[in-house]
Amino acid sequence: MQASVGDRLLIHGRIVGQHDRNAEVIEVLGANGGPPYRVRFEDGHETVMSPGPDTVVRPFAAND
Repeated sequence: MQASVGDRLLIHGRIVGQHDRNAEVIEVLGANGGPPYRVRFEDGHETVMSPGPDTVVRPFAAND
């Protein structure tokens, strides 16, 4: 997985009833665009994460 600052991560819910979550990549901490990433969720919460297979990267240009 590779992402850049400004890209969005779509994290799919892993259990029934759990909603998908969106986060904006605000810092790339890994080499060559790889994880971990510092992200900001829609509610303003920030965290460092290494996304799993339930996550999709949406490039910044596709966020329009």
